[in-house]
Amino acid sequence: MHDPRYAKLAQTLIGHSTALRPGEHLLIEAFDIPAEMVLALVGGARSVGAHPHVSLRNSRIQRALVQDAEGEQLDAWCGYDLDRMQRMDAYIGLRGSHNISEMAGLPDAQLQNYVKRYATPVHGDERVKRTRWCVLRWPTPSMAQLAGRPTSDFEDFYFDVCTLDYAKMAEAVKPLVELMDRTDRVHLKGPGDTDLRFSIKDIPSRPCTGLRNIPDGECFTAPVRDSVEGVIQYNTPTVYMGRSFENVRLAFEKGRIVEFDADQGAEELSGIFDTDEGARYVGEFSLGFNPHIRTPMRDILFDEKIAGSLHFTPGRCYDDASNGNHSDVHWDLVLIQRDDFGGGEVWFDDRLIRKDGVFVVDELKGLNPEALA
Repeated sequence: MHDPRYAKLAQTLIGHSTALRPGEHLLIEAFDIPAEMVLALVGGARSVGAHPHVSLRNSRIQRALVQDAEGEQLDAWCGYDLDRMQRMDAYIGLRGSHNISEMAGLPDAQLQNYVKRYATPVHGDERVKRTRWCVLRWPTPSMAQLAGRPTSDFEDFYFDVCTLDYAKMAEAVKPLVELMDRTDRVHLKGPGDTDLRFSIKDIPSRPCTGLRNIPDGECFTAPVRDSVEGVIQYNTPTVYMGRSFENVRLAFEKGRIVEFDADQGAEELSGIFDTDEGARYVGEFSLGFNPHIRTPMRDILFDEKIAGSLHFTPGRCYDDASNGNHSDVHWDLVLIQRDDFGGGEVWFDDRLIRKDGVFVVDELKGLNPEALA
């Protein structure tokens, strides 16, 4: 059945997120989503004179492929997908997994081998660095369940948040970009043990307003690699490689994670942080401000944009906000600082910027929910 919301979302992805142009090649990679949405994207690409290419994926099949894959298979898989990605100008990834824990239970070594020999070359090195890309989830009953909403209500929320006025957000974030670019010292305070200090001096900040993720709404940079000192206690449940974690706590000395714990998933942490040396350092610091996203739903593309949140990411940095940290890991962990989640403060060079999730300096108040919504 035709849903007009599909066409509206396709228009946002083609016209704004990837800014597709005549003659360009677009790869549409679709995991477990309705054919009608893929067709809307194919039609949208053709409407601007571009060339659409489609890869249909299934999450259960993906697990089966990864589960017992040897190096020879992973290298061959990487080879033909990398060749295709190198031919693309743009990429749209739609992910509608029916089970977010589909990859749970796979051995650490197997997952690390998959990331190193397939995911990093194809996506981390080629797609992220060379194409104009956008990745988004697809609303499924399992997502609605995690969000604590009826399916139809969640679908309405999803399309509202994915098609909001991102051009307006792009204007509102400019003062934050300018402020972060001239900031040296950052101090984070929060509930529990959170008391963290680091520098972002001379590392560029990058606004995210619908070009790389849908939904969107964040501004990121990276800490100076060895500058992080103190403790951060995250309060947002998360899923990484199909495994669930709650209340992850990290302690840092000279930028390196020296202690870690969690209320759920603690036994899995060492396998992640021992992936490589860079996994114990942080590659991203970001402030989230999407006005429609208020509560966690164990989906990082939504949760990292929660209004009044921040994420502080162990692992690989982005090339356009680089602190020199390289890793096969990039794990966005989220701390919500609104008063309904325990509050918290963000300080830039001894100036209070955000308190209890609300920007308190005049030039940044346009990013508060009442202004953006």
